[in-house]
Amino acid sequence: MTAASPNNPIDIAELLAFYASSGVDEALEDAPINRFAEPRAKQTERRPAPARESRPQERQAAEPSLDAGRAPERRAPPPGLDASSIPDAPTRPTLATAAVPDEAQALLARQLAASASTLDELRQHMGAFDGCNLKFTAKNLVFADGNPNADLMLVGEAPGRDEDLEGLPFVGRSGRLLDQMLAAIGLDRTSAYIANVIPWRPPGNRTPTPHETEICRPFIERQIELVNPKVLVNLGGPSAKTLLNATDGILRLRGNWRVHTSASGIAIPAMPTLHPAYLLRTPAHKKLAWRDFLEVKAKLKELKVS
Repeated sequence: MTAASPNNPIDIAELLAFYASSGVDEALEDAPINRFAEPRAKQTERRPAPARESRPQERQAAEPSLDAGRAPERRAPPPGLDASSIPDAPTRPTLATAAVPDEAQALLARQLAASASTLDELRQHMGAFDGCNLKFTAKNLVFADGNPNADLMLVGEAPGRDEDLEGLPFVGRSGRLLDQMLAAIGLDRTSAYIANVIPWRPPGNRTPTPHETEICRPFIERQIELVNPKVLVNLGGPSAKTLLNATDGILRLRGNWRVHTSASGIAIPAMPTLHPAYLLRTPAHKKLAWRDFLEVKAKLKELKVS
């Protein structure tokens, strides 16, 4: 087929007939377009492929993150808008991180405990020691109560709310039960010495962490060494595990004599027993604690006679 010419009516008629047979039966624009005037070999520009929409995770990874200590960069305001009317972008709040006792503080605790030659010096060292976080949330240092010259020393785990308020160990409900347990074997707080592994109350009465326990361990070990009791009673599993290097639970440990060896090499017979707070929750096990305290009474009598 020869190229149609716009000046030849026959060619135009044939072209219109071809359009009609192809289904082109109406104009798309008001003004006619001379397609013959366009170059035959017109080169068309290749459109760029549409960018693939990135996923939220990819967009987040691609965006540069702001440094915690650097404020976000402010963009220039649009023309005609006063920059002073644009509020500052909110800065990310800086969270205060709680200090965690490190090995240097543990070493300092051991040095302070070893340097104390009396209970009063040990109490002063503990009051000035800032290496345990529990000190900053507690109201008072709970050092001890009772007679430091007594033959019997009892050690619990940590103070509770009442103990923290009064600065004395075992003064709440568990303390009143402990007094009854001592009275059952003919003793009271004038014939016993009472302390805790942890001298500061954990927030909310939570369980002390192993790190906190290790920080405070030198103080209670030195306290036992200075008191030098004839018999040691570990009230509860944490006290028994810390001071007797035991791994069993308190129900397995209780009722069996153990030995606590001080830093100076003095061996002290120790009786692990149930904590008074546990007995308040489980009264049926009071009979077990009663047997343990009878063993303590017999041991004190044996050592006194010998």
